[in-house]
Amino acid sequence: MKNSETKIDTAQTAATTDENDKTIAILAYITVIGLVVAFVMNNEKKQEFARYHIRQSVGLCITGLCLGIIGLIPILGWLINILGVFVLLYMWVMALMNALNGKESPAPILGKKYEVWFKGV
Repeated sequence: MKNSETKIDTAQTAATTDENDKTIAILAYITVIGLVVAFVMNNEKKQEFARYHIRQSVGLCITGLCLGIIGLIPILGWLINILGVFVLLYMWVMALMNALNGKESPAPILGKKYEVWFKGV
């Protein structure tokens, strides 16, 4: 009887860890404040699934910041910014969907680069 109770406890702990991982990953995509909270929550445990999505979210935030800076350039910068915001929105939605579904898939277009650039996060 004790052995089966241990198996159940282990399965419940694994499920809780997976849910915590998933929660942190989803939180990373909800504004910059959510990214900071997710980073702090994952700072001690270093759960790989959460770290992966935190890296992707950092990349998306920096891409958005770069688009904002480019948007300061008159006319051409505005056009690039408008197009870039739609592409960034698409990348963000796809990355968030990956986190919701429990997948470690990179964000479209720049996701693979984010893995390389932010591997220390």
